[in-house]
Amino acid sequence: MIDALYRESLRIARLLFGLLVFSVGVVMTLKANLGYSPWFVFHHGVGLHLGLTIGTATVLVSFVIILTAVLMKEYVGFGTICNMIFVGAFVDILLPRDLIPLMESFVPGVAMMICGLFTLALGTVIYLGAGYGAGPRDTFMVIITKLTGKPVGLCRSCIEGMVLFTGWLLGGYAGIGTVISVFGIGVAVQTVFSFLRFDVKTIPRESFYETFMRFRNMLR
Repeated sequence: MIDALYRESLRIARLLFGLLVFSVGVVMTLKANLGYSPWFVFHHGVGLHLGLTIGTATVLVSFVIILTAVLMKEYVGFGTICNMIFVGAFVDILLPRDLIPLMESFVPGVAMMICGLFTLALGTVIYLGAGYGAGPRDTFMVIITKLTGKPVGLCRSCIEGMVLFTGWLLGGYAGIGTVISVFGIGVAVQTVFSFLRFDVKTIPRESFYETFMRFRNMLR
């Protein structure tokens, strides 16, 4: 039992570390100061209308996405729930601080945006690799990739384009950095996934209930 608990502890540590890296990538794209990435244009727009911080709006939108995923009969895992909670929390913690500086000119802003996209993609690989299921946004990416059989980068870009348009209608902050993100996120995800030989189709499908039951059996 001790060995099993140790392995699970390492998986949870990988999950949380991956979510932290993912959140750092998100904050880097926000601090690029050239316009938010598509999902965060949407989160910003939602936050403006509801009087919420961008992190809180992220949690709210993630909750709605999870409900949608359940209706689509896609697995909702322990990692999906953690993503919903921790990404918004990490963003609200990191964003007001100066650990990641705000870019004030175009070229550094572009560099920050690109680095942020690759950091975000790396965080995705780390937390998905923990095997607790995809996060709310990545769940859609996995669903579309499996349904269409198209490259993961193309699917990711199409999803980003749709949420961008909706977020822009809601008044979210869009700019040249948003355009870079729309086209760059697919390239970043495809590049990182290919370089690390990570295939989303091989991701373990473990529901939150299955994880809960496994934990309960280990602790007996």
